[in-house]
Amino acid sequence: MGGDGHSSDARSLETLGLTPGEQVRWQRKPGGHWHQGVVIRREADGSVAVRDADGAWRSIVIDRLEARRRGRRGPRSWEPLAERTTRSAQLTLWS
Repeated sequence: MGGDGHSSDARSLETLGLTPGEQVRWQRKPGGHWHQGVVIRREADGSVAVRDADGAWRSIVIDRLEARRRGRRGPRSWEPLAERTTRSAQLTLWS
């Protein structure tokens, strides 16, 4: 059963609370300016492949990524992906 791996990539991203095409941001170094991109897939080493504004692919470790989220009152903000991942894992315990 060969396949292209795209469905397993999506399932793997789902465990992080991400979907392909979702907007994320990261800093190359602490205190540096933010770079934005979109999620492509989950890499074999556990990092997330993203496409930056210039079209380049980058593999970013989860601890350095932030994802968009909707706040309780509607406005969007950023949240560290590590926090989202923890919350997603807790939610699966209750379902």
